[in-house]
Amino acid sequence: MITKRLAQQVLNECLSTGCDFAEIFLEETETEKLSVDNLCVETASSMTSYGAGIRLIRDLESVYGYTNDISKKGLMSLAFSLKQSFDEKRKKECAPIKKMRINNRHAPKIPYASYSKEERVRLLKKIASAMEIDEKIVRTLVNLNCNMQEVQIFNSDGKEVNDCRIRGRISMMAVAKDENGIETSHEGPGAQKGMEFFLEENDLVAKAKEVAEVALTMLKAKECPSGKMPVVIGNGFGGVIFHEACGHSLEASSVSKNLSVFSGKKGTQIASKLVSAVDDGTIPGGWGSGNVDDEGNRCQKNVLIKNGVLTSYMVDPFNGKRMNEKETGSSRRESYRYEPTSRMTNTFILPGKSTVEEMIKATPYGLYAKSLGGGSVNPATGEFNFAVDEAYMIEDGKITYPVKGATLIGSGSEILKKIDMVGNDLKRAQGMCGAASGSIPVDVGQPTIRVSEITVGGRGGVRQ
Repeated sequence: MITKRLAQQVLNECLSTGCDFAEIFLEETETEKLSVDNLCVETASSMTSYGAGIRLIRDLESVYGYTNDISKKGLMSLAFSLKQSFDEKRKKECAPIKKMRINNRHAPKIPYASYSKEERVRLLKKIASAMEIDEKIVRTLVNLNCNMQEVQIFNSDGKEVNDCRIRGRISMMAVAKDENGIETSHEGPGAQKGMEFFLEENDLVAKAKEVAEVALTMLKAKECPSGKMPVVIGNGFGGVIFHEACGHSLEASSVSKNLSVFSGKKGTQIASKLVSAVDDGTIPGGWGSGNVDDEGNRCQKNVLIKNGVLTSYMVDPFNGKRMNEKETGSSRRESYRYEPTSRMTNTFILPGKSTVEEMIKATPYGLYAKSLGGGSVNPATGEFNFAVDEAYMIEDGKITYPVKGATLIGSGSEILKKIDMVGNDLKRAQGMCGAASGSIPVDVGQPTIRVSEITVGGRGGVRQ
């Protein structure tokens, strides 16, 4: 994107008024979107964005800016503007720049470009048709998003990194309607892979039928009763509770400022001994994986919790200074418009030994939260409120009837300690995580787990 010589000139300009470290992040991203709504092509668009972000750091202060003008004039102008934040005259210069070699673990086997737009439309219509299993299905929506991001990173320590990230995701939604109301169900498989992920590694027709069946089932659901009760939380996207209520509280951006319930807790028991959890950015083809993070540090597998003991945080270099901790390949950003900070990649609870059947049988009365939806979390306390998309009552150790309107209310630190059964059915699911450095792709995940007690909100009355 730019030459090594120009990068060195820009970095030296940044260093001329006293900052300790300077970095240039250049990006060019191509995005394609295709949408089929009730079997009609609704959207077919493509766009390209490019630009550069420059960051200057001195001690525990940083300044950041970005531009779409990546010419010498544009970059030098941005560097000149940013360096005005510092006024100390130094002779520090950028170290000689050397390119870091990386192995691409996530290259697609079937590039998206090799699959025509007409072929993609046929695939999406096939998925949409598979959801039309009943006249009560009144709407189907299927989207395919493909994204190719090329980045080039230079910093004043003499590092140059080039990387290419290619991701694709298909989201499918079914809307069911009858005299009782409207219910919606959705699924969104994605990976850092090519078309092979959709054509060879997933049965999208089967997934589509499941989406429609859930929407129809929830039409028959009763209102969920409320109160404190045991809850069995399903695998896959059920891991969003750990991601939101615990994962964000383990990121250095909050831990380093003592804004996390887990600040200063490293080495202590914070969860049930049955719980071990990781953030693993090295999974080949993982939706949240990478070769390097957005500062050019190699992605890692970080064990966060081992047998209930907090063993590691997710640390970016800047916040690592505050904590006196080494970076963990966790520095991420949405694009050149955002300053990077510590973020999750693929974060999930590791499998245990129990089966779902054993968990249900061991629960005299409770809720089976098979699929979770959105919610809200306070990272400082870990307190959360999550909607349940698909849920069933458990009575006398058996699943009985579907319920709607269920919410799970509690705090991450309490939930971790109350996990008393962990399943052997680990599954990951894809999502987008929004925080200070923008919206980024992440995997959430877990095996099915049982929590001995959670407050369940619902409009079906309180069980006596």
